[in-house]
Amino acid sequence: MKMADALELDLVEISPNADPPVCKITDYQKFLYQQKKKQKEIKAKTVQVVVKEIRFGPNTDDHDFQFKMRHAEKFLQEGAKVKAYVFFKGRSILFKEQGEILLLKFAQELEEVGKVEQLPQLEGKRMTMFISPKKKK
Repeated sequence: MKMADALELDLVEISPNADPPVCKITDYQKFLYQQKKKQKEIKAKTVQVVVKEIRFGPNTDDHDFQFKMRHAEKFLQEGAKVKAYVFFKGRSILFKEQGEILLLKFAQELEEVGKVEQLPQLEGKRMTMFISPKKKK
């Protein structure tokens, strides 16, 4: 502490759990700035996972299906995950099988650009399926 006072700097405890505790003589404000900078750098390197949703009805027409499939293909090529779901309104819940067939067909069409992460699963009035992008070579 006397050495730190003599140099007009701060005594910063680096690892308190060590035996004996490790300390460093440095400018505390500069030390905080460097720590904040390191945290920011680490945060910048992490990859954000974006989930795009595509909604179908149980009786979605072929043209609409192709249109939505092209959008999903674009999303997967950009590196985003795709959450495709069939929303059943009212009595359309009777067509569960039709919705599942639609989602499986959707997954089969996108086989080159993405892989199925979760198979179709019915949750209330929604049947959802997740598709993640394939790794680029």
